[in-house]
Amino acid sequence: MSKICEMCEKKPVAGHRIVRRGLAKKKGGIGLHTTGVTPRRFYPNLRKVRVRENGRWVTRKVCMRCFRKVQSASR
Repeated sequence: MSKICEMCEKKPVAGHRIVRRGLAKKKGGIGLHTTGVTPRRFYPNLRKVRVRENGRWVTRKVCMRCFRKVQSASR
C-alpha cells in the first residue's frame, strides 16, 4: 500500500532515533552522550476521503493538511 498523499505527493522521509544517556551539564552532570543511532522513517498522516472529480465520487488518500483543505472546500 502506497504511503504517498495523492494531492500534494508528500511521502515518507528518512531519519534517526537517537538514544542519549547521562545528565546534562546544566543539571550538574558531565553532559549527554549518544549511545545509539537507529534508522527510522517518518510517515505522513494519511486519511481516506471521498472527493468529487469530473462529476463522480472517488476515494483518495490525502495527508491531513490536504484533508483540511478538502473539508473546508466542501462546506
